[in-house]
Amino acid sequence: MEHRRGKTRHSDAPRSGNGAPYQHKRDRDAEGCASKRFRPGGQTFCSVPQSLSTRRQLYERDFPVYKQPVEVGFFSLDSERNFFSDSRQLRYYSDPGKSPNLNLRDGYRDRFIKRDESVKERLDHLLRWILENRAKLHSRNAATSSACALGVDFVTWRGHLTKLLTTPYETQEGWLLAVSRFSGTLYMSEVETEAAQVNRENRTERHEEMMYWGYKFEQYVCADDVHSVPDGSGVVNTNEAFCTVVQTRLADHKLLFSGEVDCQDKDPKSPPAPACYVELKTSAEICTPKQRSNFHRYKLLKWWAQSFLPGVPRIVAGFRDQDGVVVSVETFHISKISQLIKNEYNCWKPTVCMNFCSDFLSFVKSVVKEDNPRLVYLFAWEPHRDVTFSAHRDSEYTFLPDWYVKEIASHRAPETRH
Repeated sequence: MEHRRGKTRHSDAPRSGNGAPYQHKRDRDAEGCASKRFRPGGQTFCSVPQSLSTRRQLYERDFPVYKQPVEVGFFSLDSERNFFSDSRQLRYYSDPGKSPNLNLRDGYRDRFIKRDESVKERLDHLLRWILENRAKLHSRNAATSSACALGVDFVTWRGHLTKLLTTPYETQEGWLLAVSRFSGTLYMSEVETEAAQVNRENRTERHEEMMYWGYKFEQYVCADDVHSVPDGSGVVNTNEAFCTVVQTRLADHKLLFSGEVDCQDKDPKSPPAPACYVELKTSAEICTPKQRSNFHRYKLLKWWAQSFLPGVPRIVAGFRDQDGVVVSVETFHISKISQLIKNEYNCWKPTVCMNFCSDFLSFVKSVVKEDNPRLVYLFAWEPHRDVTFSAHRDSEYTFLPDWYVKEIASHRAPETRH
């Protein structure tokens, strides 16, 4: 685990609009880089910036360009976590009605198969999809420079980008993101922090059961095909998943990422993916104005970020009582969430989220220059701190598997090989 470096304030540090200095790190990282700084908005001072501020005020500018995400593929993971390049795990949303009375505790003791969270899959499933769909990606991105085999700047999971979007407002949990540049593309994979591991290994039984409730809600409202109905008596197996793969662009960053999809709209007139997808959530029922305010300020931020990124247009939320019974269902349209929160004092702003994410990706590009799958830059962040990084060669953080590296390298055009 990376050791935290101390802050040093320089008298000649450039200042933000409110007079606060852009702070940067003094220490050298594992590769011996000197201290420099990155200015939000894309300007850099010196060639290799050493830190990035997460202060919200720095990102309150115009909303960046974010192209409508396009689904370029999908894949499924079965009950034993085996990969299939098809839609066999896609399910269809079935409206449970306004007063559903769904018991989310049912089956927790005797019909629940939980995925082993200690097994770190990194980007492996997405990488398998890429290998099976290189021709599709190549034809789609044919106009891109041949120096980039895939024609995109970043490959990652949607969940990693969600964490970046919410960072300016996060006060509890830090993160570690490993990045390697290979064949012109930056691959980004999360590393579990020590704190997250401790929390995972010490969850209470109540916490474990409440995590199950979300999956159980999905079972109650999802059918296996458009002509069937949900079966709440079956086994909940969290190994199973259907994942979309989308391509988009944030500012000047071309992104390819994948994220799990809960279900699809049954309506045959629904638009093509990803606009036909539906995200499912559960939350405690809201009984007081304070609870509603907290819901808007904290939970809706993460819900919005998770669905906005892949272009999923709506969230169906089951609101449950303390006994785990869903007593009402409400639909949230992603395009209207900003209106819902506008009257909340000092609430989160979508533009801050997206600008920080864009600037972080620019920061990564400015740091990770060497094209080497065995060289990993570990970007680290803790609440109320700057984002910093350290470099690691041939280390435990290496995450691009040999089978992927060899296959991509063997198909590169001769003029792009080094």
